[in-house]
Amino acid sequence: MSTRALIVDPSAPAGIGFGEIADPVAGPGQVLIDAQYASLNYADINDATSGRVPVGAALGLDAAGVVLQAATDGSGPAVGTRVVLFAQGAFAERVAVDVSAVAQVPNGVGLAEAAALPTAGLAALRSLRAAAAGPGKRVLVTGASGGVGRYAVRLASHAGAYVVASVGSLARGDGLAKAGADEVVVGLDDVKEPVDIVVETVGGPHLVTAWGLLAPGGNLQSVGWTSGEPAVFSPYATVGPTRTLASYVNEFGAAADLAELVRLAAGGVLVPEIGWRDSWESFAEAAEALRGRRVAGKAVFDLKSRD
Repeated sequence: MSTRALIVDPSAPAGIGFGEIADPVAGPGQVLIDAQYASLNYADINDATSGRVPVGAALGLDAAGVVLQAATDGSGPAVGTRVVLFAQGAFAERVAVDVSAVAQVPNGVGLAEAAALPTAGLAALRSLRAAAAGPGKRVLVTGASGGVGRYAVRLASHAGAYVVASVGSLARGDGLAKAGADEVVVGLDDVKEPVDIVVETVGGPHLVTAWGLLAPGGNLQSVGWTSGEPAVFSPYATVGPTRTLASYVNEFGAAADLAELVRLAAGGVLVPEIGWRDSWESFAEAAEALRGRRVAGKAVFDLKSRD
């Protein structure tokens, strides 16, 4: 038997196409999930051509659905439990993943909204935690209109920090003040005071400018690079009072942090903002909109047909 999935296909546009993969079999310590929703990230688009995911393998990291088969070792959620997952190969109708990759979705949080949480939410949560965001800290979020950015604004504000949200245009800043931003600026020219923390998602010249805005002792978390442009530092830009630039990658085995994200969503602290939603048959449209920065928040696929 096989299951339908979005796979790495070099012959398809952008290297992504539909295909059939072997029906997943859950081993000990794994659950089998009926995936109903998934969300698209820049990482998924990059994975299609980077070689990190083999040709013919399923793409995707974020999904939500219902447990079809519980782990045979007795760990993890029971059959019928609504769950969110963060694991490689999420863009498939059925997925077998380790119990350490899933968290139960509580009542009051929709599965489509839950699917929008993992990659972006984990990046925001973990980078702010690593930088020790909290009261008295000034936090700059670049690319604040995107998935990571919007979550970072909400989480930094919830932690008690003063939040500066940088966006590409005034229109892209809609809703960020309500989400907790104390300032919403276009670009970085209007950021006049030093900041203690930067959650940097744009890369390129933006990263260089954001580095220059760090106060002594400040920390820049390099979470994304949506610009695709090189970052060129002027001589001695990294010489002076101690500041740190930390590279970031989302590690798997995220069950505890996934549970924290859905808890925050259930409490209204995090609000998954879905800027694009349609059937996964339209994934090419979603990918193009994401690359063109036309999605405010997250792009979510329905893996099942909607009545």
